[in-house]
Amino acid sequence: MGKGYHLALCVEDMRLLEESFLNEVEMEKVWINEYDEGVCSDIDMSTYSSITDILDYSFKNFADRKSFHNMGTDFTYGELKTLSAKFGQYLQSLGLNKGDRVALMMPNILQYPVALFGILRAGMIAVNVNPLYTARELEHQINDSGAKAIIIFENSAHNLEKILEKTDLEHVIVTGVGDMLKFPKSKIVNFVLKHVKKMVPSWNIPRVVNFMKALKQGREDQFQSASLTHEDLAFLQYTGGTTGVSKGAMLTHGNIVANVLQAKEWIKNALVPGEEIIITPLPLYHIFSLTANCLVFSSVGAMNVLVTNPRDIPGFIKELGKWNFSAFTGVNTLFNALINNEEFKKLDFSHLKVTLGGGMAVQKFVADKWQEITKKPLIEAYGLTETSPAACINPMTLKEYNGFIGLPISSTSVVIKDDDGNDLKEDEVGEICIKGPQVMKGYWQRAEETSKVMTPDGFLRTGDIGLMNSAGYFKIVDRKKDMILVSGFNVFPNEVEDVVVKHDKVLECAAIGVDDAKSGEVVKVFIVKKDEALSVDEIRAYCKENLTGYKVPKHYEFRSDLPKSNVGKILRKDLRAEETSA
Repeated sequence: MGKGYHLALCVEDMRLLEESFLNEVEMEKVWINEYDEGVCSDIDMSTYSSITDILDYSFKNFADRKSFHNMGTDFTYGELKTLSAKFGQYLQSLGLNKGDRVALMMPNILQYPVALFGILRAGMIAVNVNPLYTARELEHQINDSGAKAIIIFENSAHNLEKILEKTDLEHVIVTGVGDMLKFPKSKIVNFVLKHVKKMVPSWNIPRVVNFMKALKQGREDQFQSASLTHEDLAFLQYTGGTTGVSKGAMLTHGNIVANVLQAKEWIKNALVPGEEIIITPLPLYHIFSLTANCLVFSSVGAMNVLVTNPRDIPGFIKELGKWNFSAFTGVNTLFNALINNEEFKKLDFSHLKVTLGGGMAVQKFVADKWQEITKKPLIEAYGLTETSPAACINPMTLKEYNGFIGLPISSTSVVIKDDDGNDLKEDEVGEICIKGPQVMKGYWQRAEETSKVMTPDGFLRTGDIGLMNSAGYFKIVDRKKDMILVSGFNVFPNEVEDVVVKHDKVLECAAIGVDDAKSGEVVKVFIVKKDEALSVDEIRAYCKENLTGYKVPKHYEFRSDLPKSNVGKILRKDLRAEETSA
């Protein structure tokens, strides 16, 4: 393990507590003890042989419990078992077999879990595709994965039409957003999106099959559930990785089983099986929501409330008002948008148990405001696509935001390494590296890229710069590629952004490094105003009061919005690209 912190050591840490003065850092160790010493136990991988085992458990034990809800329609776990078997059998009837790749290109609609579970239960490999992808991006992912079939929602079908002949896709299944909703809402939603809001560009794909027709043709009694082990691939989950072109992280059934067990071990005291309602605004095709919401909470019989368009904040808040929700996952930008809406503050949060933030750094201002409104802490977690994704989580007993990404979860080792691969000491800044059963098998058909991120001693290099304190808590400093070098001094964008966003006239911001003849690089900050009265002079003076001289942004640009990923993460790389091309 090197000098990394492994949860199996926490009992020994408790002994050390008795021998030392309880200063602020050591109090963090007490949080672990107050939480549950049992969390130190390693997971038992024999609990489930595959994701299908997890699903079968829920189908059996929560058959009458609602599983997924969207736009007024839901189905039970028992109904989901039948629907997914029908869809899996339909794919089998097309000649698709265990190990074949099947692409999913949909937002959060009911068709997604039906299709996903059918694919997995049939032993096929799910290839999640962002429905906002351009034709070029879609072509790359389809060809790189070797997908034989795709389930795509019709809003994206025009892009598939452009590149279909350049791929080896054999089967195209198309669905409208409202297809699985109750009548007449199903017809109304599809009509409005297509003819009123004009959100469905025209397309023409020969021999396409409608999703609902595929379901009707599927035969549950003829479905053949695949025999699966931990070694079988479950997902090709595409990511930019730490460097280079988008590539598929090979996540096995064992990787996902491990992460589900690890997450359940961590939050077990907060959940009551069969009684939870989790709000799911992040897209299920993204690894965070896929594992945390879709699989972890399905394993305890929770109901996922699928939010198809979380960027419609008023509509999102209206949906929240319908539920006594007990769990919520999101990213910093989403939390920020919610806490700045007056209607959100009027909601009933009395049933809320867990709020989990990931995908990007949670800002202290946002976390503090969330807790002020909801009376519940925003717990920060950390992981990557390559780790299925969870690697570190803060204890569920955390009283308030602490600025750390948490402790390594069960059966996980995390260390800080320098560029030469040496383990660093407490509070020394280096690259966060992870080892555990949730770490990917490698990148699909990219052995060289895999070798770049795996160390000789079996750790995954994350590309994130961080440190570990004496209590074993890890802290993200920044991404390697985002670090700004000003006259030889390292400036981390997160620090600058954390200061700027605290200004009461700033809604959100992003900091990057730009070329400078004198300093090599200087800081430029892009700001979305909360108050139009904010001026450059005002924000510059504020930064000078709160940042060391070389960290103070030299350039300021006000914008109406910032470029974001599909899950709302601010894309500094897009801002850098704009500056380079200017």
